[in-house]
Amino acid sequence: MSTSQRSAERESLILRALWMLIFFFVWQLAEVVLLVVVVAQLVLQAVNGKANTSLLELGDSLSQYVAQIGRFGTFNTDRKPWPMSDWPRPRPADRGEAPPVQPAPSEQEPQP
Repeated sequence: MSTSQRSAERESLILRALWMLIFFFVWQLAEVVLLVVVVAQLVLQAVNGKANTSLLELGDSLSQYVAQIGRFGTFNTDRKPWPMSDWPRPRPADRGEAPPVQPAPSEQEPQP
């Protein structure tokens, strides 16, 4: 590998480290906002008996965004999160009943 290639890779890594530092602080802010959404949903569920649709969408998008930051920070992707890419679209809420869990097959006792 030539010296210029190593130098370019090193500069690229330094730039990525700076982005990671910036996104670390964004992550901290996003955690606080997500906590506010969680508490607001809890209060609204207790008072109204149902969750707020706008907060459902915000919570899902924000959760995906935090996951994007984690994937970028752990080198699972080179794609930078918002504002360098699109904000994650909220997915439909998955609030249905979980399917019943089948019990593990038990060992049969030997018949006498």
